[in-house]
Amino acid sequence: VWDYLRYLQLTGMASEQRGVVPALSQEAVLLSSASMPEGSVEVKGYDWKDPLDYRSLLQSYATSGFQATNFGLAVEQIKSMLDKKAQPVPSDKRDSYLEEPGDRPVTNCTIFLGYTSNLISSGMRETLRYLVQHNMVDVLVTTAGGVEEDFIKCMGHTYLGDFSLSGRELRSKGINRIGNLLVPNNNYCKFEEWLTPILDQLLEEQKTKEVIWSPSKIISRLGKEIDNPESVYYWAYKNNIPVFCPGLTDGSLGDIIYFHSYKSPGLVVDIAQDLRKINRAALKAVHSGMIILGGGLVKHHICNANLMRNGADFCVFVNTAQEFDGSDSGARPDEAISWGKIKMTASPVKVYAEATLVFPLLVAETFARFFKLPPPLPLQALHPAPEVGGSSEGGLPSQAAAGDEHRT
Repeated sequence: VWDYLRYLQLTGMASEQRGVVPALSQEAVLLSSASMPEGSVEVKGYDWKDPLDYRSLLQSYATSGFQATNFGLAVEQIKSMLDKKAQPVPSDKRDSYLEEPGDRPVTNCTIFLGYTSNLISSGMRETLRYLVQHNMVDVLVTTAGGVEEDFIKCMGHTYLGDFSLSGRELRSKGINRIGNLLVPNNNYCKFEEWLTPILDQLLEEQKTKEVIWSPSKIISRLGKEIDNPESVYYWAYKNNIPVFCPGLTDGSLGDIIYFHSYKSPGLVVDIAQDLRKINRAALKAVHSGMIILGGGLVKHHICNANLMRNGADFCVFVNTAQEFDGSDSGARPDEAISWGKIKMTASPVKVYAEATLVFPLLVAETFARFFKLPPPLPLQALHPAPEVGGSSEGGLPSQAAAGDEHRT
């Protein structure tokens, strides 16, 4: 062996001395390339020599590679949804056999928007409210926290904290941590005080008017009762956008319903009613688009509804989950195609990113540019102070008028 290694060493030295590159090395390093397919896109980022232009910066993502390119593809998917939505519904697609009283009118593209509770807890709530306030989406799906945190924010503030704060110390002070957000527990106490009398009313209407409550009906009622334009679900109520939450009891809402069941037992919440309603929304859709932020229940509930129509036409997932563990949260869109939840003809996109970083930028490049909206009224204008000596009941008509003015 040593003699052989010595031979190779001497041979190599001899080759170097003769100026001959080893053929194997040269072949491996200088392998010839095939021609790139026609239409191949060159990788190119933002040109910083030009004056700063944030729109051009975001548009440059499409040719930057990695998740920036996926961001660009997601922009195109959402634009495709909005382009379809702007078109009139073809006369041969105006089937009425699925219509039921109270259903939201069908457009040429039904947009399903799903999001997890942490996004309502974060500053993403304002972006979600913008979409709902201006009637830009058709169906919402979220978790219990995604419902209750919206109302709770109407009663008390959420604050910035730090991921590393001690759980034991926070617990001793009655402060709850959501990532790097802090929510005083008193906010949940205020929520309980507000919600309990409403649950009494729901139970009374169940008994006297034979109302069968579902999660979406309860959320719509809460949106009406909160009567606050800062709320996502106030605008969902105003614009007749259904909000589905099959896990309604999995949070503070569930805690309060649990306490209420001891004080005033008998309230029934029918989730099967909502299952029919969300599946009906998918079946009625002329075209269907899914925008899903996060994973878990909200992701699968929207995808499964679209299975009923043999798949969505457009799809954007934004989450950080990976597929190696077989979870639905981490599953790529291609897995949903295998189940019939996304059409085989679709071009779905998954952006591997944390939604608070990405979704406002997606909205800025799509919804905010697509819809021509009047400047929004200040929130104070939606709650005008009553004139001296005037009626204190002047607020609600004013809010209704503002809601109508801002619809698209």
